[in-house]
Amino acid sequence: MMFRRSKDNRIDQDQQDEKQQELLSSDLDQNLQLLRSLYTDCSDVVFRPFLIGGQIQAELIYIEGLSNVQEMDINVLSPLMHEAKGERQQLTEWLKETVSVSKVTEVKTLDDCIGQISRGNPVILIDGEGQGAALGLAQWEKRSIEEPSSESVVKGPREGFIETLGVNTSLLRRRIKSPQLKMKSIKIGRYTETDIIISYVEGIADTTLIEEVTNRLQRIDVDGIVDSGYVEEMIQDNPFSVFPQIMSTERPDTAVAHLLEGRVVILVDGSPFVLIAPTTLYALLQASEDYYQHFTLGSVIRWLRYLSMLLALLLPSLYVAILSYHQEMVPTKLILSMAASRENVPFPAFVEALLMEVTFEALREAGVRLPKQVGAAVSIVGALVIGQAAIEAGLVSAPMVMVVALTGIASFTIPRYNFGASIRLLRFPMIFMAGMLGLLGVMLGLINILIHLCTLRSFGVPYLSPMAPMKGRDMKDVLIRAPWWALNTRPHLTGKYNQYRQAPQQKPGPKNGGETD
Repeated sequence: MMFRRSKDNRIDQDQQDEKQQELLSSDLDQNLQLLRSLYTDCSDVVFRPFLIGGQIQAELIYIEGLSNVQEMDINVLSPLMHEAKGERQQLTEWLKETVSVSKVTEVKTLDDCIGQISRGNPVILIDGEGQGAALGLAQWEKRSIEEPSSESVVKGPREGFIETLGVNTSLLRRRIKSPQLKMKSIKIGRYTETDIIISYVEGIADTTLIEEVTNRLQRIDVDGIVDSGYVEEMIQDNPFSVFPQIMSTERPDTAVAHLLEGRVVILVDGSPFVLIAPTTLYALLQASEDYYQHFTLGSVIRWLRYLSMLLALLLPSLYVAILSYHQEMVPTKLILSMAASRENVPFPAFVEALLMEVTFEALREAGVRLPKQVGAAVSIVGALVIGQAAIEAGLVSAPMVMVVALTGIASFTIPRYNFGASIRLLRFPMIFMAGMLGLLGVMLGLINILIHLCTLRSFGVPYLSPMAPMKGRDMKDVLIRAPWWALNTRPHLTGKYNQYRQAPQQKPGPKNGGETD
């Protein structure tokens, strides 16, 4: 019965799709009957009848809350009700001359009508006309542009993307004023019909990369797209890898920087996170602020992130391995101190580490889910109270609390949240390997992770590029951040590319042979 019902629903959906593809009739009542049958039980859809010039019947259809009603009253209904339409005039051309609306689009099918109405553009249907007209009067509430909370900076732009697609594209267009910035639009989702923009700079991005991104997006056939995370999971190369193969960001300056390097940016309507493809491991460890301060400071901070990533991944497992199997590696005074602190602890180091890591992750998740006013207080106070109580109760040792705290701090330095989550997830199998095999298990775990990273691709680009395979010219922005006047070439991603991004000899300094008074 369940299969039968789903089959009937599919048949009904196909019939409805065929109905929506029908051309509009010149009979206004027939068009309205079809539209009202489609919008049954939709109290927010308004059908406003009126007479053009007091003679011709017409209907204005819009969704309440998505259209500018005040503009419709002043610039559409008022002039149309007082001016008659000529017999030989084309509908769209006559409306452009009559109404004070910048954009008038011709609609010929019911599907076109529904699409325009759903986007907030009112549709006018006139008796005797086999077509309608959509007016560009969409207007809805939107969030103001604010600094992204997940990618805050000390020095740099303070604005971030929001959930409105038109605002997000304008933030990119404001920074890249060249017409070479392209915005290719597609729709995904049977019910949501979500607008998705593929943005790239023509002449810099490789055409094969653009085609591959477009093909992967067009293959998506789902009921709806609610956030860019849906798209990210549907187009990545290796869906079973815990490592993010597509970068997401809320910062327009970050998106623009990657556009100018030849990457493709995917914007999803309703999501403040845009997707950047392809990406690499090293790009996920770079922050936009690296490029807004002196290159020496940016390089040092970048090395600090690499060290923090290793600590976040390995510190608990190294502690468990050394304490369980390799006590001879620890200085005598230190091992005696650690033994004294663990004297009353009933669990082995392996169980102790798992207990503390799970507790820390639970506190982190609680701090995120609770209201902002109490979330930080609960996470900090909870960590202090639980840690101190666990030590006094003899459940865990003080060194283990320090190791978990250092691991948590190290994980917070990773600039991309999804990459940091991957490191946090891999921490647990590394602890298991250390508890079973000691340092040998840690090395085996690292080798497996490295092999997996070497096999990963992001739209054909090796995940460890430009270090593996080695590309010496692109190493200027990997382990260090070279000064801007030395970054004269773009990273080589795929295929042919526009190699140079600035003129040669940009190094600042006094002119050769110049003299000062």
